[in-house]
Amino acid sequence: MEFWDVYDVDRKKTGRTWQRGNRLENGDYHLVIHVCIFNKDGQMLIQQRQPFKDGWANMWDITVGGSATVGDTSQQAAMRELEEEIGLKLDLTQTRPHLTVNFDEGFDDIYLVDAEVDLDSLTLQESEVQAVQWADEATILDMIRSGEFIPYHEGMIPLLFAMRGQWGGINHVAAVHVDQ
Repeated sequence: MEFWDVYDVDRKKTGRTWQRGNRLENGDYHLVIHVCIFNKDGQMLIQQRQPFKDGWANMWDITVGGSATVGDTSQQAAMRELEEEIGLKLDLTQTRPHLTVNFDEGFDDIYLVDAEVDLDSLTLQESEVQAVQWADEATILDMIRSGEFIPYHEGMIPLLFAMRGQWGGINHVAAVHVDQ
């Protein structure tokens, strides 16, 4: 059972929590994070969701994503999701998200990170991820159009690639793999 901190419209914690799966009250919000890992060739690490996963089963997605749980900062949630979903440990404690996208029920912090990652050394979370691969911008856009990739607004993908290494983030971090 997962619980979220509830935020107000100004992104301040209200002191209340909410159980995942229940619809938030009007005017209540929660925090979501996404991390996009890029390699030196300018490709993004993408993951394929498991066929039994609720929502977007079998579809490809950006590197990792998920909701912050009670007590998490944005950075803590990003580091936890990386470690849980693909077994990758990165120190993002001094990193700000490159951008935040507001959606109906919350705030989505997006981190853009350059890191060399050996795909064969990753430990994929069996309940979430069935495969990973590197993909360039054109490939991801083709996958969105063909229905293989979660249908992000097409303008979002070029923005992620263009903002890489810019504004508020970090240019390179050392990747440390975690045995699970």
